[in-house]
Order: sequence, then structure tokens, then C-alpha cells
Amino acid sequence: MKRRKFLKNSSLSTAGIFSASLLASCETDKKPQAVNKTIKPIVIATWDVLNATNKAWQVLNNAGTALDAVEQGVMIEEADINNQSVGKGGRPDRDGNVTLDACIMDKDSNCGAVLYLKNIVHPISVARKVMQETPHVMLAGKGAELFAYQKGFKKENLLTEKSKAEWLEWKKTSKYQPIINIENHDTIGMLAIDSKGDIAGACTTSGMAYKIGGRVGDSPIIGAGLFVDNEVGGATATGVGEEVVRTVGSFLIVELMRQGKTPQEACEEGVKRIISKNKEKLDFQIGFIAINKKGETGGYCIQPGFTYRVYSEQGHINKTASSYISS
Repeated sequence: MKRRKFLKNSSLSTAGIFSASLLASCETDKKPQAVNKTIKPIVIATWDVLNATNKAWQVLNNAGTALDAVEQGVMIEEADINNQSVGKGGRPDRDGNVTLDACIMDKDSNCGAVLYLKNIVHPISVARKVMQETPHVMLAGKGAELFAYQKGFKKENLLTEKSKAEWLEWKKTSKYQPIINIENHDTIGMLAIDSKGDIAGACTTSGMAYKIGGRVGDSPIIGAGLFVDNEVGGATATGVGEEVVRTVGSFLIVELMRQGKTPQEACEEGVKRIISKNKEKLDFQIGFIAINKKGETGGYCIQPGFTYRVYSEQGHINKTASSYISS
């Protein structure tokens, strides 16, 4: 009896100790987590698009959201007729049509995209409308164009005299051979972190010059040309889109960062993954940029010549990305 009583008392004591420990643990869990007070806004974009990153920084510096920053930032290039790889003034396909692709992604993994869009200067804004005002992610071709008109976008001829003259000259030989860092300078991809620590991204392009009508590259494809995970970071790409699609490049880079790689290390691995599938012939350009939740950035490419813009409290810098093939 004494032994039975002892065991009973011991069990009750143990249970009491366990319960007290569990309650203490629960109380600890209830305590608010420390807030990261070191969040600093930052924007990063493919290529030397000074005006675009300047606009995005203005939005961020006025306590705007990362989503507004990337949209308004890339809109600058879409409206710049001197940029013949994005928006109005973009180089046409081989039939003389300027067709635009774009996608956008926010902190909650909402995303929208338009593909093969004609006659609209700002495809990125149409993509945002798709994201926020439809149950869909992508709209293409005539359907995307009609949707844009329904949302108040104006029809406008995107083929400028300069791009038309170059297209007519190209037709004399009709030789399709993209030139590294020129015709492949076909995209502006932008990533931003706002003062709340939220990340968003945008990507917009007129695609490869003199492409087959209907061709779509990686730029409007979520996971290929752009990917954002607010817990980890974001990545975007430029270059020959077909190669980025084959490796789902931007998603890969974000996942590598999730596994602990820095943005620079992740971009390098993303490029090397593409190279591993093209060992015999590296006559094209691919460039990646990335940002993580800490605000660290990275960029890497196959061929020398790719640059990217970074704007933060530390300044407005155009960085030359390191490359797999040395200059």
C-alpha cells in the first residue's frame, strides 16, 4: 500500500511539474516577437534604368508600398520611346507588330500577367488589374487588349518611326540572330522592399526583336521571369527567355535563398543551372538579379556586360554584374 501510494503521489507530482512547464512554455509563446526595426526600403532593377529606379525610390521614400513602387518604376521605361525593348517604341515582331508582355507579384503571392498585348502602353498596369480585379492570373492577346479597354486604357500605336525604319531594314535579310546585350536587353525586371519589409516585383518587355508573331518569353511567366516570396525574397531575369523558362529560373533562385544561399550565390547557381543544359553553345545572354528579406542583393550573368541598378539609403548605384564568361 505504501509503495502504491508513493507511486500515485509521484505521478501526481510529475504531472504537476509537466503542467507547470507546459503552461510556462505557452506563456512564453504568447509573448510578442521582437519587431525588426532595421528595415530599410530598397529597389533593384535589371539594366541601367536610372529614371525607373529613381521613380520607384520616390514612392518608397514617401512610405509607399513595394507594389506601387515597382509598378510606377517600370512604367517609366514602358513610356520611354528611346528604350526599344520595353513598351512604346519597342522593336516589333517580324510582321511589324509591337507586342508586349508583363507580370507583377505582391507580398501575398497574388500575381497577374498579360501576354502578346497590342496597342497598350502600360502592360504592367493591365497585369495589375488582372491580379486585383479578375479571378485569373493571365490574359493573352485580343482578350487582354479588350480587358484593358474595359478598364479605361487607351489604344495607342506602339510602333515608332525609328523602330519601324529598323524593322524595314531588317526585312532585307530577315536574319534572326539576337545580339548579346542589345536585342537581348529586352526586359526591365524590378524588385522592391518597402518600409514595412514587404516585397513586390514587376517585369515588362516588348520581347525579342523580330520574333515570330505570337512568341512569348519568360517575362510574363510567374516563376520564370519573376518570382516573389515575402518570407524569403524575390528574383527576376533578363535575356533569352526560352532558357529561363526551361529552368524556372526566378523560382529556383528564391528557393535557393530559402535554403540559406545569399542572393549573389543564388543568382550564380541559377545561371550555372542554365549553363549545364547548354554546355556546347553559350552564344546568348542570361542575367538574374535577386533580393532577400534582409535587403541584400545579388546579380550574375553568362556574358559580360549586364548591369543592374540599386537604390537605397546608401545611394543610387549602377552595378556591373559578375559573369560566368570573363570579359
